[in-house]
Amino acid sequence: MNAKVLIFLLLPFLTIAQKTYIPDDAFEQALINLDLDDSFDDSVYTSAVDTVTILYIPNEDIVDLTGIEDFTALTELFCHDNQLLHLDLSNNTNLFELNCNSNQLISLSVKNGNYLGLWYFTAVDNLNLACIEVDNISYAYANWLIDPNTAFSTDCTGASIEEIYQKKRLVKVVDLLGREIATKEAVKHIPILYIYNDGTVERRMVIE
Repeated sequence: MNAKVLIFLLLPFLTIAQKTYIPDDAFEQALINLDLDDSFDDSVYTSAVDTVTILYIPNEDIVDLTGIEDFTALTELFCHDNQLLHLDLSNNTNLFELNCNSNQLISLSVKNGNYLGLWYFTAVDNLNLACIEVDNISYAYANWLIDPNTAFSTDCTGASIEEIYQKKRLVKVVDLLGREIATKEAVKHIPILYIYNDGTVERRMVIE
């Protein structure tokens, strides 16, 4: 009986002690600055981050956001202007806003089963990002902002990317009145339409 009581008393402490792996020092420093961590040990208490709803960490020289998967309550993530190479948000099912502009992304997944909840999404200025993994391709093209060289897919394997680019080519860019414009023209704060040879149309807006 005493042993059972002891185990019962220890369980809460074991839960509190659970930690999330944070290998990137710049990311951990950002968490320390936000009072979510207090020491450099490549980890943070999971209980300190699994209730965070807004994470604003631009311009922090972060390369790796490993650990973001335990931010399960996250609704807004602003990680633009870093050095991110990979970003997997498939475990962040409450995302409402995402800005990961101006990184070095080569892979990005927002395939989290709740694409309708992701109201604002922008991933421009990631010139090496060929494919973004999503739940619903049509919805993504209609509502989210990406670079012209980037495509959406439900499976960003090498074969899938090749198939995407065999089928999908940019035909022209027009304004809302149908007037064709050059992609190199700086069209700011004005919605423009990217029309592709597979019939899909993307609505985009430069907000810088």
